[in-house]
Amino acid sequence: MLQNTEPYWDDTVLPFHLEKSDVRGRVARLDGVLSGVLRQHSYPPAVEALVAEMTLLTALIGQTIKIRWKLSLQVQSKGPVRMIATDYYGPEEKGLPARIRAYASFDTEKLTTYSPSEQIGEGYFAVLIDQGHDMQPYRGLTPLSRGSLFQSAETYFTQSEQLPTKFSLSFGKSKEPSESERWRAGGIMLQHMPKSSPFIAGESVTLGGPLSAAELLNEHVEENWQRVNFHLQTIEELELIGPNVTPSKLIMRLFHEEIPRVFESQKVEFGCSCSEERVRQSLSIYSAKDIETMITKDGKVTADCQFCGSHYVLDPSSVGLNATKS
Repeated sequence: MLQNTEPYWDDTVLPFHLEKSDVRGRVARLDGVLSGVLRQHSYPPAVEALVAEMTLLTALIGQTIKIRWKLSLQVQSKGPVRMIATDYYGPEEKGLPARIRAYASFDTEKLTTYSPSEQIGEGYFAVLIDQGHDMQPYRGLTPLSRGSLFQSAETYFTQSEQLPTKFSLSFGKSKEPSESERWRAGGIMLQHMPKSSPFIAGESVTLGGPLSAAELLNEHVEENWQRVNFHLQTIEELELIGPNVTPSKLIMRLFHEEIPRVFESQKVEFGCSCSEERVRQSLSIYSAKDIETMITKDGKVTADCQFCGSHYVLDPSSVGLNATKS
């Protein structure tokens, strides 16, 4: 029996399981997270849309990782948008929010159209999971799929993890009465339940031709998967991002025949891991001669965080190899 226990649903990810078809899923609604991510930079509209999509994918995928783990999604492209990087930090302990940050690098002169998909050329979609100290990180990548981020994510899970996966996403700027324009995003991720965890230590690289869900599932399971995907296709954009339909009501509307079961939602917020200590660590590999080339006219060494815009001003004598030795 599906019960609505959601006191709020903006900036949350709600996991669920469809008992009849043995499919798991997540519903994400992002509001303040996107505002935090996008206000750090004055991105052109096409780049802004790609960062919003990548942030939404990160929220949906990241909910599966454990407490204190870190998930990173990265796109490396030969197109005008050269790189998009996102990080999802699992909550420090149960009940606390997860944190998301994102950043994009692009060539302004090569951005010629508004269409986001045209800004991404050949390249790779990568998934990285940091499980903490003394643990081997997980790394996997797959070629970008026709400039589409969500299709690249689907291809990654289907090919690299043998997990049939489907996304339905909606994102854009919205404006409500007496409020300023802001970004909102909503999405659903469906996956057929794995026999074991898809995220294991090591590396996976997918370079072959695409696999279809049918190649991974037997006839009965494929019928369930196709039925659930048919229900997913009936979703409307406003149901994903609108303020009137809660995630649990959306799940019931789409999948009531599949015996849905929801779990505790995960709160997410914009957050960065940068600090002066981390800046010093990154500069610790440089010699005094190298540090000299970084000194400003004011006699300081400065560093800016690409994710959150934090500006750090350091004494040259306190950074680099010399500082480490002392």
